Amino acid sequence: MITKLQKKNTDFTIYSIHDERFAPYGRILSSESYDKVFQYLRDKVDVPSEGNKYVAHDEDFEQVFEGIDFSKSFPNEKIEYGYVCGHNQMLNALEYHKSAEINIALTPMVLMLGLPDKMKNQSFHSKDVDVFYVPPGSVLELYPEILHFSPCEVNASGFVCGVILPYQTNMDFVKKSKEVRTNDDLLFKTNKWILCHKDFERFLKMGAHEGLIGQNYKINY
Repeated sequence: MITKLQKKNTDFTIYSIHDERFAPYGRILSSESYDKVFQYLRDKVDVPSEGNKYVAHDEDFEQVFEGIDFSKSFPNEKIEYGYVCGHNQMLNALEYHKSAEINIALTPMVLMLGLPDKMKNQSFHSKDVDVFYVPPGSVLELYPEILHFSPCEVNASGFVCGVILPYQTNMDFVKKSKEVRTNDDLLFKTNKWILCHKDFERFLKMGAHEGLIGQNYKINY
């Protein structure tokens, strides 16, 4: 799959998550106990006909994680159990959390990631993005403050990905007031800081910071 994708995407290198290049961004977790999790994503999550659907917390989804321990990733924190699915091929933006994030890939997908030390003056250049192919059935932990955004599809059927984060992450928009946003123009939602590309008008109109510069990469397949 990587070879096929690379032939269609010559502006950047696509790495496997099993490549040492992924090490600064996160770690691969065992998926041995995730049969019920994958079954739920397969049976209960419907990919929209266009665009993405994001659910921050699904109480029914939470029930299938019984016996799976996230205490190393989220020590002493209440957790939200959500998912994102849909059709996306663009980089569009980069966000980060002050916490780790668990991604559970039901389908194959691509992640575009950035390291926080590459961010300068509240901006990030897309040439510093690393692109990774994620095989179906993978479970990943992205480290705190790693820049990321929506997964990208690698086929016309779209992508489905479980997302585990500290409770309330992404749930509430931060009000655009001096009291809340002083010296932190990137703050967008609870535990969500974001840099948008100038082409990503939908988020810019909602108050997201325009800080992703350079080419707005697209995954062709």
